[in-house]
Order: sequence, then C-alpha cells, then structure tokens
Amino acid sequence: MAGIKNPEMDEELFEKPKTNGVGQNQYERVIEGCRLNVKMVSQNEWRLAEIISRCRASNGSMKFYVHYVDCNRRLDEWVMSDLLDLSTLRMPQKGGKKGAQSREENKDGNDAEGKKGRKRKIPLVPLEEMKAEVPDPLQIVPAVPSGSTPSLRGSMSMVGHSEDAMTRIRNIECIELGRSRIQPWYFSPYPQQLTSLDCIYICEFCLKYLKSATCLRRHMEKCALPHPPGNQIYSYDKLSFFEIDGRKNKSYAQNLCLLAKLFLDHKTLYYDTDPFLFYVLTEEDEKGHHIVGYFSKEKESAEEYNVACILVLPSFQKKGYGSLLIEFSYELSKIEQKTGSPEKPLSDLGLLSYRSYWSMAIMKELFAFKQRHPGEDITVQDISASTSIKREDVVSTLQQLDLYKYYRGQYVIVISEEKRQVYENRIEATKKKRRINPTALQWRPKEYGKKRTQSTF
Repeated sequence: MAGIKNPEMDEELFEKPKTNGVGQNQYERVIEGCRLNVKMVSQNEWRLAEIISRCRASNGSMKFYVHYVDCNRRLDEWVMSDLLDLSTLRMPQKGGKKGAQSREENKDGNDAEGKKGRKRKIPLVPLEEMKAEVPDPLQIVPAVPSGSTPSLRGSMSMVGHSEDAMTRIRNIECIELGRSRIQPWYFSPYPQQLTSLDCIYICEFCLKYLKSATCLRRHMEKCALPHPPGNQIYSYDKLSFFEIDGRKNKSYAQNLCLLAKLFLDHKTLYYDTDPFLFYVLTEEDEKGHHIVGYFSKEKESAEEYNVACILVLPSFQKKGYGSLLIEFSYELSKIEQKTGSPEKPLSDLGLLSYRSYWSMAIMKELFAFKQRHPGEDITVQDISASTSIKREDVVSTLQQLDLYKYYRGQYVIVISEEKRQVYENRIEATKKKRRINPTALQWRPKEYGKKRTQSTF
C-alpha cells in the first residue's frame, strides 16, 4: 500500500512471492505461515501479521485468520482479503514455518520471560552514598536459590503455544454469562456442535453451557444452585469465596475450566480436576452469588505453589478483584503456616499483578517492623514468615524495587526518604480499596494423601 512503511521482515525465513495472478485468485498464494501487512480495524493501522488459517466466506471471497506479530493473541481475528497488503507478502521457506512460529513465540513470551528469570546483579554502593541514603539500614540475609526447575503449567505460565493451528484459532464467537455478553479471547474445547453458534449461553451458577436463550431459561427454572457448589469459606461486604473440590464437584470444575480457557492462552488438561481445589469469588445480590473470578491450587504441591491458575472474568476486570484473589491465596497460606508462590514462570500480566501485591505487602511489613522493633534488624526469613511470601519472591521483589544493596560485606535494604514517602502514600491509598478481612475467613486446611500431579487449571 502506498505510504505504508513495512515492518522489518526476517529474510532468512521468508522469501518474496511470485507476482503472477490477479484478482481474487491472487489470494490463493497467501497460505498458512506466511507474513504480510494486515489492516487492524480496531486500531486503524497496518501491522505485520502471520496467517494462521484461511477459508472462503459465503460470498466466495477469501478470509484469513491472522496473528499480529508482537501483539497478544487475544487480538487474533478473521479478516477479509481486502485488508491484506500483498505487496508485503513473504512466503515461508520449506521447513521454515515451524522455525518461524517458534521464533515468534520466543519473541512474544519465552525470551521476555527468560530475561525476567535472570538474577539481577546486586549493585555495589559507595560508602558515602550508602551513609547519605539510609542512616539506619535494615539488615537482611540473602535467600537461598532453589535448585529445582519450576514446572511450566498454570494460567500464568508461559508455556509454548500449541503447534496445532486449530487450537490457535478462537472458536467461540460470543458467550452470555449472567448479565454480560463477552467475546472470548482464545480457543476452548467446547463441543464442536456449539462452535458454529452465534452465542453460547452459560448458567452463571452451575456453569452449564447451552445452545440457546430458550434452553437457558428452561434450565434456570430447574437449576437449584444460587451459588457455586462446595463450602462457603468467606463472606464479607457482599463478597464470598467458595471452596470447590475438583473430585467431588467434577462437573462444575470442568465447566469452570472450559469457561476459563476462553480467556487463558496456554495448554491445559481441563478434564482432570481431581488433584485441585478451586476458590471461586462471587458478588451477592437478591438473585444469588454471581461468579467474578477464581484461582485454583493443587491439594498437594511439592513446590509449595499456592496458586496454579487465576482468572478474573473480563466483565469484572480493572476493579481490584485480581489483587483480592492474590491476597486471599496468601491468607490461606498464613493459616496453613506455609510460604507460597504462584506457579512459574509467570507471564507478563501475571508478573505485574504479583509484583504489585508483593511490593505492597513487603513494604507494609518493613514499616510495621521498624515501628515494633526500632533499631533491630530484619531478615528475609522474617519477612517471608510474616507475609507467607516465599523467600526467593521477597528477594526478587526487593531487587526489582532497587532496595537490595551490598554494603560492608552484607546485604541490606536501602529505603530512601523519597521512596519511603511514595510507599507510605500508596499504603494509605490502599486502605480505601476492598481488602480481605481475615476475621471473615472460616477455613481449616485439610490433609490430603499423595495424589498424582497432572497439570490442569
């Protein structure tokens, strides 16, 4: 297209196409795996995209399912052929499609995650700067790095995308859940006969999926659940948490995983829910308890993970519910008298959410400790024990906040007056937001025997 600057292309993996062919037939050469500029209507701009699949529309013209390079896969979409810029077309070389996809996925997730995974060097601060910055540093001991390799599973894990093109294509156009109609972001293995419908209707209490509004209305007349099954273990300010056993309430757990997969982009085994507990957050009104989000955890986790998968439904996002779910998972860990951590490695969104929670929880504990024990030193173990945040997460957060320094042969926490003021203001602001009230949590941990640990939500 005239006036459009083409993004940089990988010349090693893509070759320029032949230029013969005109009219609609020219789009026959646009095959799976090739790349070209595509107009993203939602952003009104041209972006480099990869062709995932293609088919013919009802009018006989070609349409293509595209993934916009360097964009989240939730933006993948079907586009008509007139939105493709064939002058920028690059064909995959023989044997190069898989490599191109792998390189793209690494660029989107794994490389970024790998960079996050590297340990930052502890800065060496001159003595004069150290004395000027913090007259009374809090001494801490470094965490012992774990030698075990983290498992690659859970909703926030950056597991490699499936190479099966069908699972890369969003197969559900719309769902109706309660008062909301939502366009899904990703593929979910609902029954194939439902994927051709304009909308799938889901009961917001038992999560059963139905093919029409009439079927939903008839189901609601018979559905006896005004809330998720399982035990209500928390109720405060019209918010509740229900604990669902994946073995005892298998149908609900599987339906929950199917629903969640629409908004989570990773490999899962949605049907094997036995080894997991699900904690569903709801809002209550006169009609019942409406699902907001949930997290799951393994009944027995050798790695001490306290969250396997976490999700806030799109209609409830940006309201602070993600922080509530994270906070609640750590309240359970406190009752268990254990430290916990989400399954790793974390995605970009997962890392941001947890960094925010860890930062505030750790800073609160540091300020509270100085008030309780003026002049005394605090260790990483002290912070970990009081917050239930694993030691390595405490240290990585302190490093990320640039508070972890090496001074006179030991590691210390350095909090400048400017940073102290910033976090005191943030802590004061959080008092106005919804928080978990620990006194409203009625729960006792159960002892489970050793279970097989197959990955799921």
